[in-house]
Amino acid sequence: MREDAGVSDEVDERLTPPLVDEAVKKAAVAWVSVAGGPAYALWCLPLDGALLVVTGPGEQSAPGLADADAAEVSLRGDHGGRIVTWPARVTRLRPGTEEWETAAPLVAAKRLNASGPAADLVARWASEGCAVNLLSPAGTAVSGADLPADSLAEQPREAPVVRATRKPFRLHKVRRR
Repeated sequence: MREDAGVSDEVDERLTPPLVDEAVKKAAVAWVSVAGGPAYALWCLPLDGALLVVTGPGEQSAPGLADADAAEVSLRGDHGGRIVTWPARVTRLRPGTEEWETAAPLVAAKRLNASGPAADLVARWASEGCAVNLLSPAGTAVSGADLPADSLAEQPREAPVVRATRKPFRLHKVRRR
């Protein structure tokens, strides 16, 4: 502490800036990228300044997230556009641990369109090898003017559910005027 100015020389020990804290609290969807790969939109649940994300069989797909140690998370603001991107430490919660017993029922209770009660969903996640991941802020966030100015829009990825669009059926020839 400098005595002349009455100002503390100590560094702020808080790990996350207020913008990240606020964005995490309001998050319902996060864009998560693993190892520089494409970002996937994943539904999430905020918990104590971090995000819980479920992936695996019968749930959302995020290749590589279950086995990753780090990821990059982008969150949107009230206007629908990206407001912050931050590096995340990925921790996979294992069935039978105290963390799993606390977090998995919370996520299951918020899971939309779940078939059956939350307890059955948690049991299915444990038996089928689904991953409940905790994404905690772990580095310097990028926000405001530091975000890219371009749209970052990508072409849709190939997926088995995508079909070629057919022309509509017409019984008779349509005359032009």
